[in-house]
Amino acid sequence: MLTAFTAGLLLITISELGDKTFFIAVILAMRYPRRLVFAGVVAALAAMTVISVLLGSAVSTLPESYVRYGEIVLFLAFGFKLLFDASRMPAGTASSEIQEAMEMVDRSASPCAELTEEKVCRVSIFPILLQSFSLTFLAEWGDRTQIATIALAASNSPLGVTAGAILGHSICAAIAVIGGRLIAGRISERTITAIGGGLFLLFGIVAGFS
Repeated sequence: MLTAFTAGLLLITISELGDKTFFIAVILAMRYPRRLVFAGVVAALAAMTVISVLLGSAVSTLPESYVRYGEIVLFLAFGFKLLFDASRMPAGTASSEIQEAMEMVDRSASPCAELTEEKVCRVSIFPILLQSFSLTFLAEWGDRTQIATIALAASNSPLGVTAGAILGHSICAAIAVIGGRLIAGRISERTITAIGGGLFLLFGIVAGFS
């Protein structure tokens, strides 16, 4: 269980930094109360983690050899793809991820209940939670971290993967809502992608020798 917890924690924490969901949390935290944004984002990521682990548990009912080789191929494929993508990226910040996140936030319904005479947005709690949850859930669906979580849960302790992944998501969400505006412009998409690719390769190699 400890191995599964550590694997989930490392994989999610590194993969989610600089990801689209990370910048969604950054942008929302600049507009609305950070504690509400954090609660909505973490709730969505926790729900997605549980769904992914359940899918992984279902996959684990397949013959063990299929699951093991599938896990190896999946991790290696993600690793090489991320390293290839990183090699083609210009050095700099994660402008593409920020742009996609801003477009998603701008397209969503505003949680403003009304505008005061000073044009200040007055909000209630539930709309902010709903927007944070829905945007994060949609952005995370089908993402590589979801697929990686499914693969981990298929061959490791479901409880360990769930706990590690949720903690990793919570750490990234906390970084985003607390200090996101300070580091958003300093995150190198190329560096984060390369590190993520190396981590996926490492998991693929470990799975091959285990």
